[in-house]
Amino acid sequence: MSGLQCLATESVWFEKHHYDEAEKRFYEGVNGPSTPQQKDKDANAILQDIANSRKTIQQSLDRVKTALHQAKGRQQKRQHRNSSSHAGGDQELVSRMKSLELENQTLHKVVEGMRAALLKLESRVAVLEKTPATAAVPCVKAAPVQATIAKEVKVENGDDEDDDDDIDLFGSDEDNEEAERLKQERLEAYAAKKAKKPTLIAKSSIVLDVKPWDDETDMAKLEEYVRSVQMDGLLWGASKLVPVGYGIKKLQINCVVEDDKVGTDILEEEITKFEDFVQSVDVAAFNKI
Repeated sequence: MSGLQCLATESVWFEKHHYDEAEKRFYEGVNGPSTPQQKDKDANAILQDIANSRKTIQQSLDRVKTALHQAKGRQQKRQHRNSSSHAGGDQELVSRMKSLELENQTLHKVVEGMRAALLKLESRVAVLEKTPATAAVPCVKAAPVQATIAKEVKVENGDDEDDDDDIDLFGSDEDNEEAERLKQERLEAYAAKKAKKPTLIAKSSIVLDVKPWDDETDMAKLEEYVRSVQMDGLLWGASKLVPVGYGIKKLQINCVVEDDKVGTDILEEEITKFEDFVQSVDVAAFNKI
């Protein structure tokens, strides 16, 4: 097959330049012929577009660089903050470890002291166990009065009579009367001895918080009303005003009471009777004396 035949079989557009020329003439006829000024204007417009594109690209690059710089700065700050927090945590851990070491040393000293005291106590117990008792102290138990009287009667009857069968262990009626008299005398002596011993009176120290209604309450008058509560076994002590908040102050007053005569419920009931001044009464502290 020759070259012409090959070209004939191919779909090649040999007359394209004729069509391009015709299209050019058509548009020139519609828009008018293109002048050099128009060409320069078109070229300037293209150059302006290119310059604007370059400017836009440059601005985009600057924004990207600024964003990267800001992100890098934030990352550095975050790393610095994390390192600072880690350093603070390490410092706190070190201080806690030091305090634990000091506490451990103190506990060791206390344990050593207790161990030494225990060893001394064991040695003293061992010495006491090895040492024999010089004198045995009998444990005397109180015998009934009737048994003691019976023994005395037995001894007296034994001296008077030789026959053991005739011994009267419980004595006669007169002996019984004597035994009752002795028993009564001993009871009276014990009661008198017990009455001479001073009895301990249980007392308590109480701190009361007396709260007013508002900041306009006359606290001096309120304290006067509180101290006007008098009863057997009650002694008022020192007092002070303690700020509560919003300009309101509460009266904190101390008193000493006898437990058998005065209780906190009675005090609260008596103080809250002054309802024009007192809002509530609370027990702040309660200690046995």
